[in-house]
Amino acid sequence: MSLNIPALEVKTNVIRQDVIRILAKAGSGRTAGPLGIADIFTTLYFSVLRHNPQKSSWADRDRFILSNGHIVPILYATLAHAGYFPKEELMTLRQLGTGQSLFQ
Repeated sequence: MSLNIPALEVKTNVIRQDVIRILAKAGSGRTAGPLGIADIFTTLYFSVLRHNPQKSSWADRDRFILSNGHIVPILYATLAHAGYFPKEELMTLRQLGTGQSLFQ
């Protein structure tokens, strides 16, 4: 799926809103990093990277490596919007025993 620029802008703003919601629900976390890099994550997952949430082990997929733990909420929100797990699971960020669908 490759979105045009106006569609990417809309998607980015929706993902930013989800980041704010999940961090507020979690009661902790930094917003500046995830919100500041939202445009990059949205562009990568909806216009640049070759990936398929239905075939997450696809050998020819592009890989993204994140080494900045403070911006993980934007990765979670972007992956949910890309179809890797249900968006409802975003609200379980930082809760013990959650995230099981990420590893199936």
